Amino acid sequence: MPVKNQQEHKTENQMGDLTKNFNKSEFDCNDGSEMPEDVFDNVQIQAYNLQTIRDFFNAPVTINSAYRSPSYNKSVGGAKNSQHLTGNATDITIKGYTPDQVADIIEGLIRIDAIEEGGLGRYNTFTHYDRRGNKARWDNRTK
Repeated sequence: MPVKNQQEHKTENQMGDLTKNFNKSEFDCNDGSEMPEDVFDNVQIQAYNLQTIRDFFNAPVTINSAYRSPSYNKSVGGAKNSQHLTGNATDITIKGYTPDQVADIIEGLIRIDAIEEGGLGRYNTFTHYDRRGNKARWDNRTK
């Protein structure tokens, strides 16, 4: 069987699976806008990091928000320089775990270099994880 060139493989992946448990459609913008090519490249890397998280928990990871178009990001009150704009961020939940438990485990996976360093945000109903390349932590939970 002939080996597929990188472009054929990329086009095939854009329409389907990124990892064994994540599909491109899970990372699409919630407003239905087209994902730019350079964003797709980042989404592929983010999917690999999320696969590591999923494998550790041995539980499905639900992506609430991943790539955001600039207009959608503005409409939801996202940060002007949000990592969601570049496909480097996801807001997730994991059934059976609180967002705080998820954040604690992600912190541990970063510490042992199992996933990339980046931003880790704690919210009441989800956990934000991004691959910005430097450590950033915040707590937006309301008491």
